[in-house]
Amino acid sequence: MSDVLTTELQDGLLILRMSRTDRRNALDAALTAALRDAAAAAAHDNAVRAVLLTGSGGHFCVGGDVKAMNQGQGAEMSLGERIHALRDRMSVSQYLHDMAKPTIAAIEGSCAGAGLSMALSCDLRICAEDAKITTAFAKVGLSGDYGGTYFMTQILGAAKARELYLTSPVLSGQQAADIGLVTRAVPVAEVFETARALAAGLAAGPTLTLGRIKQNIALAESGGSLADCFAQEARNHMLSSTTADHREAAAAFVEKRKPVFSGS
Repeated sequence: MSDVLTTELQDGLLILRMSRTDRRNALDAALTAALRDAAAAAAHDNAVRAVLLTGSGGHFCVGGDVKAMNQGQGAEMSLGERIHALRDRMSVSQYLHDMAKPTIAAIEGSCAGAGLSMALSCDLRICAEDAKITTAFAKVGLSGDYGGTYFMTQILGAAKARELYLTSPVLSGQQAADIGLVTRAVPVAEVFETARALAAGLAAGPTLTLGRIKQNIALAESGGSLADCFAQEARNHMLSSTTADHREAAAAFVEKRKPVFSGS
């Protein structure tokens, strides 16, 4: 818990809420550090079985704090120090993408720049139909960070990623859903509850197996060979068959009831 990032853990679902409402949740030093630390902790906390990232005040995140940039914050650091510091802050996206549990973004209002990059790093994105989605970087003379170029290229392909990064149009949430950039667009009043219901269902699922599904997809995503993907699938499938959750699911199937997963 911090002034700029609130956390709530209930029934295995960790909700991370960015809370710089006066700046549409723009990323400053305090918020980026809090996000990095919370994502790192969640990745290694067995009590966390799914993560929901969202913003407060009707916005997701507008990206970097351009006003702070204009004031020259960080200018006293060398180029090497600035690169190292940015790479450290960017790790929040890698944690959200790589952690062995599902991650979901609930997007309302503005979602731009590094805010969009973080949303794209999540496994699923529930977005308001009237949200404003944009890469934004080129318009402020920057090339992009927080993994956005990687995630967008993986999701949409290089041609569409080039278009959205070079021309930086503002898409509605519905337009983003139509091209597959977000998972689903819903009326703004339904965004958080839709995302929370989805995330809660995943948090109640077979956590170890869901993590292995993510691992399988990550190998394919990174260009693993067919032989490598087959080998990992076979290993993860057999490991999953030894879990308590698999035994519970098999028993529930036979007994014609809903399984109750423990995440183990």
